[in-house]
Amino acid sequence: MARFDTTFDASGVEPLTGYELLPPGDYVAQIVESEMRPTRNGNGEYLWIGMDILEGQHQGRKAYDQLNLINPNPTTVEMAQRTLSAICHATGQLHVSDSEDLHFKPMTIRVSIRKPKDGGQERNQIRYLVPKDEPAPAPARPAAPQRPVRPASGTTPTAPARPTAAPWKAKA
Repeated sequence: MARFDTTFDASGVEPLTGYELLPPGDYVAQIVESEMRPTRNGNGEYLWIGMDILEGQHQGRKAYDQLNLINPNPTTVEMAQRTLSAICHATGQLHVSDSEDLHFKPMTIRVSIRKPKDGGQERNQIRYLVPKDEPAPAPARPAAPQRPVRPASGTTPTAPARPTAAPWKAKA
């Protein structure tokens, strides 16, 4: 039991209702809180990000994202690192050592609605827009050939070998 010092009058406070998704569109937002959290299965960690919408009809609303920066799946980590890079470019903070370096830096985000495959609840999906006047970063690896290479007559085609380690962990 928790006893209040005074009587709470709920008639003067609007009740909190269910969570409403932000409508799809572009918004000016800023990160106001962030922290590393363990994944549900305990095999990794993700950067949890809380943002405030700064302008327009939805000013003051919250948006959230998470980036799986530590995960046994290298593709998951690569996607998270690319998203973190987009956040850095969107905020103009290209060298960060702490997620707080990204706090309170206005940026443009694009919100869409992601429909779950398993019949769960719809969620907002966030993309971070890099300013148009910023030059695009150089590609990390060479582009794939435009036309597929056909095997010589009489040979069996084979799939290309997949790297055993993540490309960003390769030693030069």
